Amino acid sequence: MAAVLAGGEGAVLSRRAAGAHWGIRQMSHGLIEVTVAARTRSRPSLRFHRARLPADEVTVHRGIPITTVPRTIFDLAAVDPRRQVERAIHEAEVLRLWDPLSLNDLIERHPHRRGAATLGAIQADAGRGSTVTKEEIEYLFIALLERAGLPLPRMNQIIRARGRTFEADCVWFDQQVIVELDGYAVHGTRRNYESDRERDRILAAHHWITVRVTWRQLQDDPEQVMTDLAVLLGS
Repeated sequence: MAAVLAGGEGAVLSRRAAGAHWGIRQMSHGLIEVTVAARTRSRPSLRFHRARLPADEVTVHRGIPITTVPRTIFDLAAVDPRRQVERAIHEAEVLRLWDPLSLNDLIERHPHRRGAATLGAIQADAGRGSTVTKEEIEYLFIALLERAGLPLPRMNQIIRARGRTFEADCVWFDQQVIVELDGYAVHGTRRNYESDRERDRILAAHHWITVRVTWRQLQDDPEQVMTDLAVLLGS
């Protein structure tokens, strides 16, 4: 809060510091970044960025004036590698940090701002496979297995471990390998995110290998997916 107060009236926590405060990015090097309306000289470990932010791009979180989650991610796209931005988007979805103003709204509002192109590409890629049905991804996966000459799995099977039952998309019982086809399912809530990983851990303790394969991976790099599965299946 002291850093924001140092920025004067209208100052808000932003960029990497805002990402850390929202819980969607790790804090780096102790650097605190604040966006201010008037030119302000930066100090050691405190960097000021000058910008006039619309009212719907700022909020208050835990008592601290801060850029909204979408605006924070938009700013991160200008300074962080793409993979790190994708991670921030994922964490925001897991934490259910929704906002009336979307990332696409910000891209449309600030099309020439640094980071807009990167964020636009991320959003375009994220849209791929979002409407794919379970049947479509299963059909593609089986077709790729047949083309690669790999053994076919049993589909939608019940696995029992530690007194619990789990439904698995694709199962090779002899090799104790499971493939989960994640292109059609939404795992974006915290509850699903946690339960998926709990399930993977329990099954791993019972010697099951769980591999998660997405629609995009099957579309963009099917040969590598099949090669990795061949190793797991001993084929």
